[in-house]
Amino acid sequence: MTAYDVIVLAGGAAKRLGGADKPGVRVGGRALLDRVLAACAGAARTVVVGGRRATARPVVWTREVPEGGGPLAALGAGLRLTTAEYVLVLSADLPFLGPGTVDALLAAAGRTGREGALCTDPDGRDQPLVAAYRAEPLSRELALIATEHGSLAGLPLRLLTAELDLARVEAGPDAAFDCDTWDDIAAARARIREHGAVLDEWMTSVKNELGIDLDVDTGLLLDLARDAAHGVARPAAPLTTFLVGYAAARASAGAGPEEAAAAVAEAARRATALALRWEAEASAAGDTADGAKPDAGREGTGTP
Repeated sequence: MTAYDVIVLAGGAAKRLGGADKPGVRVGGRALLDRVLAACAGAARTVVVGGRRATARPVVWTREVPEGGGPLAALGAGLRLTTAEYVLVLSADLPFLGPGTVDALLAAAGRTGREGALCTDPDGRDQPLVAAYRAEPLSRELALIATEHGSLAGLPLRLLTAELDLARVEAGPDAAFDCDTWDDIAAARARIREHGAVLDEWMTSVKNELGIDLDVDTGLLLDLARDAAHGVARPAAPLTTFLVGYAAARASAGAGPEEAAAAVAEAARRATALALRWEAEASAAGDTADGAKPDAGREGTGTP
């Protein structure tokens, strides 16, 4: 994997949100900033340009000069604190950005002759704050722009991107979705609750809230819950999944995420088999009560 640092721009005025603390607005129970930080967890160093706040993982804080000086000034301030050859640059209001987009940007930026890569949205518009840049040409162009204009404050990002040789990466409908208005926030909150997405979103939110770095086989656990509810009793479903998690934690104490995931799978397999045995016994008992012949080999049949 390409080594990289990341700069997250989180210091805008959010005028279209009435001056609200946009990076702290929650979507799916998580602050927008934390959702972005989760997508670039592989960065060697994470620099956030904006006011300090609690975050889900450690970051380096800085501010643009002057404060409120715009994205180029913020980018310049953040770049001074990075050391990697590649720098990922993100805004703090991307609720659906994922590691796959980050990997695609870094791969495209690393192609021979390119100075970076940025996402394009479904309408073909460039998104310079969903991008990966080579640090050397990025620093060079920022210095040239500052020399030409006297400073970076108040200048548009297109002055930078127009001078760099950048690859384009199609972001898809979600990766470049940003939240500039309350309508955008409402749309993001509704989207994560859509059928087919809500369970993944919920599991991700819970893992982040609990500090768990674990790939969970959701289908496996749902099957276990179904079998426990059907073969034993409905309340057995949540209680059984809790016990599976506890058993897996004990079995994988001190191990890495892969071993922990394997422990969950093994505990779930054993609990599922037990639930199916309970169901089979209940069925056999029902057959006997209805006058069916008891199982061969049971006590009193005269067979071994």
